[in-house]
Amino acid sequence: MADNSPIAAPGAVKTITSLTNPTIKDIRGLALPKNRKESGLFVTEGMKLVADAVEEDWPIKILVYGAKVAQHPVVRRVAQVAHARGGDVLEVSEAVLEKITRRDNPQMVVGVFEQRLTPKAEIRPSASGVWIALEGIKDPGNLGTIIRTADAVGAEGVILVGDTVDPFGVEAVRATMGSIFHMKLTRMSVDEFVAWRKSWPGIVVGTHLSGKEDYRAVDYDKPVLLFMGNEQSGLPDALAATCDHLVKIPQVGRADSLNLAIATGVMLFEIRRDKLKLG
Repeated sequence: MADNSPIAAPGAVKTITSLTNPTIKDIRGLALPKNRKESGLFVTEGMKLVADAVEEDWPIKILVYGAKVAQHPVVRRVAQVAHARGGDVLEVSEAVLEKITRRDNPQMVVGVFEQRLTPKAEIRPSASGVWIALEGIKDPGNLGTIIRTADAVGAEGVILVGDTVDPFGVEAVRATMGSIFHMKLTRMSVDEFVAWRKSWPGIVVGTHLSGKEDYRAVDYDKPVLLFMGNEQSGLPDALAATCDHLVKIPQVGRADSLNLAIATGVMLFEIRRDKLKLG
């Protein structure tokens, strides 16, 4: 039997067709890092990603969906949850969705969520835990892909060190394919990281141009913090000095280097393989 019950209580769903609506302007404004920082909010596009966030209990502030998907079971469920948690539920025209997403043929579902960062005092790796620290990453696609890969190998979290691109920007969130809602994220300044690193209970492994060890030769038998540097310059020497092991990924072709996200993936799967081998 079809579920024809209302999405939420009478009056809870607001219909918006105006491109100049103040709420729509505020959502569009979250494309700017300044507005995300001030509000503590960010935008997620796509039915699956929004549903993933809701399933992971991320606080949803606004749910926006197109009229053509109003009766979709996933949209109905997410709308009920958003309303129950005190969020606004907006049914909008496709023109409004295009305005919000800045794209033709936009996603039919958009969510505005509260950002969530894990305090550094709450980083407690398990005995077989893997964390990733990233310093000075500039490309949101690289960051999102690394978060997605970290999720795939069962890593416990990602630490963003120094001037690293915002993980809550639309491009980064999109590149995570929903993994941003499954991973712990922490931000630290360089000085905070150097001080905090002293309390890390396992080993810190960094990739570096001057690395002498083959990445496959390290015993990853303790909690591992994998430290990766900026796309162009890699880890600065001062941060490389915080590593217990500086490793290299041997190459046999003529390429100068690997893409950062690819290199991180190679390292993470080797670490995970070694841990599984150890038992």
